[in-house]
Amino acid sequence: MGLIDTHAHLDDISFDEDRDDLLSSLPGIGIDAVVNVGATIKGGYDSIEMSKRYPFIFAAIGVHPDEAHNMNDEELERFREAAAFEKVVAVGEIGLDHHNMGSDKETQHKWFRRQLELAIDLGLPVIIHSRDAEEDTYKILSEYAGALKGCVMHCYSYTLESALRFKELGCVFGIGGVVTFKNGKVLQEAVAGLELTDIVLETDCPYLAPVPYRGKRNSSAYLPLIAEAVADIKGISVEELEEVTGANAKKLFPGLSI
Repeated sequence: MGLIDTHAHLDDISFDEDRDDLLSSLPGIGIDAVVNVGATIKGGYDSIEMSKRYPFIFAAIGVHPDEAHNMNDEELERFREAAAFEKVVAVGEIGLDHHNMGSDKETQHKWFRRQLELAIDLGLPVIIHSRDAEEDTYKILSEYAGALKGCVMHCYSYTLESALRFKELGCVFGIGGVVTFKNGKVLQEAVAGLELTDIVLETDCPYLAPVPYRGKRNSSAYLPLIAEAVADIKGISVEELEEVTGANAKKLFPGLSI
């Protein structure tokens, strides 16, 4: 089994000049699948279109909390219809961001709940964005956790102790390029303390490129660097890491047909 990038934004404009070349190269470097995740309304639909062109690309549809002010009932129903496509494997990325505050708290909370409810209706797992909003994220998730079909805390950034709380809600944890950073000690400690079955790998490209590409455009092609860092922390081979995290990803996203 190769690697699975459970969170990418390959629809981003930074890939406009070389997207097709990059995507075509991924199977040859051991990337078995990529979940391209909608952050904006348009991004979700672009992800679906990308998944139609590439057999190893899958889509998630949802709106990032910074974009929550653009949501309305009509768009939510359009999401519901779009999610019927067979390669839509999750609702996301959704959640709370009390750092950037691109949308006010009331709006963020409203559309976080509405999109969680959509995921429950559709029987799809959710991809959660949470920044400087741990307690509010936990509170809202706890209201829905029993009905959700799966949950990943994307770009996990809180402590190990916090991870264990979210784990009780049924969450797993998306580990990306920050695990390679010198100032990524909190995440490294969380990875060390979590079970391997609690972890999936992600790039969040074009953001948060791993060392030695930190500060440059990230891409799914750099996922092996993240895998190597996590395997080193866990004291296992990259091959074992690929096997377990790949199985975790397919359990989290049953729609991944690879």
